[in-house]
Amino acid sequence: MKQTITWLGHGSWKMLSPQGTIVYLDPWIEGNPACPIKLDDIDKADIVCVTHGHSDHLGNAIGIVQKTGATLVTLPEVAAYCSRYGIPYDANGGCVHTGGSVLQKDVRIYATFALHSSDIMGKEYAENNELMPGSGTCGMVLEPEGGAPVYFAGDTGVFGDMDLIGKLYQPKVAVLPVGGKYTMGVREAAYAMELLGSEVLIPGHYNTFPNQMADIDELIRQVGVRAPQTRVVVLKPGGSLEI
Repeated sequence: MKQTITWLGHGSWKMLSPQGTIVYLDPWIEGNPACPIKLDDIDKADIVCVTHGHSDHLGNAIGIVQKTGATLVTLPEVAAYCSRYGIPYDANGGCVHTGGSVLQKDVRIYATFALHSSDIMGKEYAENNELMPGSGTCGMVLEPEGGAPVYFAGDTGVFGDMDLIGKLYQPKVAVLPVGGKYTMGVREAAYAMELLGSEVLIPGHYNTFPNQMADIDELIRQVGVRAPQTRVVVLKPGGSLEI
């Protein structure tokens, strides 16, 4: 079986490991105008990763975990929030903090620093515009057995220790946001690839909304200058890369 990465629109992703483990990352399905699938289409999941509590990343994670029995892998603050809704804190050992890692099935998941902030926009925010305390945020490197390490940056600006992430985990693929309003943009993502040294860049978190558009031709040009070893793979929502 091949390892695949599928873009579910905006900042949401699905990864299939070489062993067949199904991982959803920041699964915002309902209400995501760029998502090509419906929540009812998801009937199997082994791991659900959440990098932070913003509504476009926490998304439908709770519902997917409840429906499929998947393990929730997330930061302590988000895990504590999800325990309000029937997911026991650290269920199956899924809680992780920045700098740490957990092994779930055949996938080692490293929580990395992210330059972002996040109170939690959960049910209370959707219904009453009420933010819940949180402020935890991270990126994640997923390293499946027999497969390639993939760096899912989540929401972040560029930061110098991406060089450290590249040296420590050597991600073959980097999945970076490029929308440029709430995250890094094209210029910053190109510089990030110089730091990371990955073979492949998949851009995400762009073109969902008018205020987060990205010039992907310019991204390709700048990556070619700064990180000529990197190939930019542009997916459409629903499209996949086979590693």
